[in-house]
Amino acid sequence: MKKKHFSTIYLVLVFLLLYIPIFYLIFYSFNKGGDMNRFTGFTWQHYLDLFADQRMLIIVVDTLLLALLSSLIATLVGTMGAIGIAARKQKKVKSALLTLNNVLMVSPDVIIGASFLILFTALGISLGFGSVLISHIAFSIPIVVLLVLPKVNEMDSSLINAAMDLGATRWQTFSRVIVPFIAPGIFSGFFMAFTYSLDDFAVTFFVTGNGFATLAVEIYSRARQGISLEINALSAVMFVFALILVVGYYFIEQYSQSRRKRKSGKSTLGTEVMLP
Repeated sequence: MKKKHFSTIYLVLVFLLLYIPIFYLIFYSFNKGGDMNRFTGFTWQHYLDLFADQRMLIIVVDTLLLALLSSLIATLVGTMGAIGIAARKQKKVKSALLTLNNVLMVSPDVIIGASFLILFTALGISLGFGSVLISHIAFSIPIVVLLVLPKVNEMDSSLINAAMDLGATRWQTFSRVIVPFIAPGIFSGFFMAFTYSLDDFAVTFFVTGNGFATLAVEIYSRARQGISLEINALSAVMFVFALILVVGYYFIEQYSQSRRKRKSGKSTLGTEVMLP
């Protein structure tokens, strides 16, 4: 019992350490004063200033569009990559491919950002939305591969063989057998790629141009100029948005699990009815 109480207290302390700074930031977004030294009264003015800031609204839209496009493309490429890695029969080749994928996962963002900056400069590619999009796709693909690959490995090859024996084409087998089975991994990969792109700073800082900025870069630039409670308001809005994403992901995952259980229950019932 003592060990259980200790683990509970430890978890509570960890979550408090993580969430208290966030709630502190959100609390002062309602401060009538202009700083975070003392709470002088409640106001919505900082949120009104935020939604009246046309530049910030454009940056928010650009950031969401960037995260959506990069995560979609990275999910498509990463899913095909995971299927390709799982299909390798040579263990050494599969291990080498996984190692190359993991190297990108553990590489510091500063190194990745500097490498892309050198590459774009050497190729004469102008820095802006395109350069940031390519960079975000590149560092998101390994994340998708790692999340999709376990689901691909869980799939029984007899399912594919049965579909092919029943006359299904390669595309039908892929779209109606493989994709539905690995769909939870694909969605998890898309969700993680979206969140990574949404809050990335180090890589984006290197490859963004003067005419384009993401939320992370803009917040950093404004924070260097001085404390503004509009940044607190923006942080609060983004926190609520992230919370909605997590809750939505949870309910979708619960729905997919209950649906799979219903399907497995129906298939078991059908088998029992067919038995003499």
